[in-house]
Amino acid sequence: MSHLTPQERGSLPDSAFALPEKRAYPIDTRARASNAKARATQEYERGLLTAEEREQIDKAADRRLAQDD
Repeated sequence: MSHLTPQERGSLPDSAFALPEKRAYPIDTRARASNAKARATQEYERGLLTAEEREQIDKAADRRLAQDD
């Protein structure tokens, strides 16, 4: 998975994020969608995400993972 530069991240549409209102958890690629799910689980367990946010991330990432590239 390649690193997103600030310019690349800024050019992504809101729809490329699992939490578009925060522009957090990019899911523009299958690898980033998979990573978003893993990070959401970690942050939920640390108390940094609500159950609703984690569910929203998982659902958005699952939709991306179900797409054919």
